[in-house]
Amino acid sequence: MSKFTIRLLETPEEMTLVEELQRAVWPGSETDIVPMHMLITVVHNGGLVLGAFQEDQIIGFVLGFPGLESTPDGPRPKHCSHMMGVHPDYRDSGAGFALKRAQWQMVRHQGLDHITWTYDPLLSRNAYLNIAKLGTVCSTYRRAEYGEMRDGLNAGLPSDRFQVDWWIHTRRVEKRLGKRPRPTLKLAHIARSGLRPLYPMTTATDSPPAQNASLPRPPEHVPPLDERLLLAEIPADFMELKSADFSLARDWRFFTRELFETAFAARYIVTDFIYDREEGQPRSLYVLTHGESTLDQFE
Repeated sequence: MSKFTIRLLETPEEMTLVEELQRAVWPGSETDIVPMHMLITVVHNGGLVLGAFQEDQIIGFVLGFPGLESTPDGPRPKHCSHMMGVHPDYRDSGAGFALKRAQWQMVRHQGLDHITWTYDPLLSRNAYLNIAKLGTVCSTYRRAEYGEMRDGLNAGLPSDRFQVDWWIHTRRVEKRLGKRPRPTLKLAHIARSGLRPLYPMTTATDSPPAQNASLPRPPEHVPPLDERLLLAEIPADFMELKSADFSLARDWRFFTRELFETAFAARYIVTDFIYDREEGQPRSLYVLTHGESTLDQFE
């Protein structure tokens, strides 16, 4: 994190840099770019735009603004974190974590305790950052949240999203963002707990020879959800799978839609995410909990 400088952005010149960065992160659809005048309006009305810089080059940004959420006691203020992007050359560099940590600090100073945002639940990199590293939780699945998207990363699939909840004053979040952060879960924790994934990750062995027969395929049906702790595995690299076999990517979208909607209706909550390697192969698993069950005792 020391490689990056995180700055609060406020000027038209700085917002123009954010405009250009969006084009690098989400290529192919100019209509999806948030323009400079909108970014200026956000920061002049209680919102935040933070930039990550390496020397004088912007390499990432996060954009959020105040909002309201419905509760049984009436409307309640929150911070809506709408966009975060990191230049493709700097992914997995820690810039995203540094931006979110800065956002956490700024929003706490505004007197708010809740931040929400959405992400594609099939993207392991995003899940690992949001759930495992930052300590968000999720019990909300939104079908086709943004309609038909046209950019190079999202085109062609329903824009289903998790909406995550970041309760920024909780011990859970403090343990992840403090000076001595809580280690992320590994496959060894699963082994020690005795838990098994809900379903095996079978491969598409009946694919045509031209396609990659090692690609994982989803089960035909959602299995019974009858344990206090569940492990739901997803493809470790969904974008690679989508590029190799688009119809298989659609199968994963609709299977995970049914899985998470069923789990959330049964009052499960996504509380952790595991990204680890087994015999050199990456694996990605969501941890869903019911009640007070947790894997923390195995950390």
